[in-house]
Amino acid sequence: MLSNMAASLILHKRITTTTAKAKALRTYVEPLITKAKEDSTHSRRVAFGYLKDKSAVSELFREVSPKVGDRPGGYTRILKTGNRIGDNAEMCLLELVDFNEAMLSHAETGKAKTTRRRRSSKKGEATAAEKTTEAKAENPVKEVKAQSEEKPVEPLKNEDETPAAEEPEEGK
Repeated sequence: MLSNMAASLILHKRITTTTAKAKALRTYVEPLITKAKEDSTHSRRVAFGYLKDKSAVSELFREVSPKVGDRPGGYTRILKTGNRIGDNAEMCLLELVDFNEAMLSHAETGKAKTTRRRRSSKKGEATAAEKTTEAKAENPVKEVKAQSEEKPVEPLKNEDETPAAEEPEEGK
């Protein structure tokens, strides 16, 4: 089962499966991709032993390994998609990282992230305390007394509890 799923992942670059199978497949495929970085007869035969599919092996060595040649590991990505309708199994999308064009274009257009450093606490606390005291001095809080008009609340009457005097007597 894992060899067929690995061949499908290499050929299609993305497959939908359960999360448990995806995690098992990740440990099966990533060493294969690492072996495919070195294109030799021995590594091709080892890959064929795992995949048992000639077209998947040639795809692995021709297209996948040149794209991931500089990556030190982590060739696959698992994206959880929710639960399956029939048996409520947790489903996910397993894909090769360097072949998702949408995420690659998004990463290139976005600006680089900078790490945020913590400011010195002594300087920051002193200036923050001064600002709050100045703001309180400039804008005094006005207290407004709330005028409350209380009306007596009449209890709701149920239809069953209506007094007998209100009901007309028809029989007399």
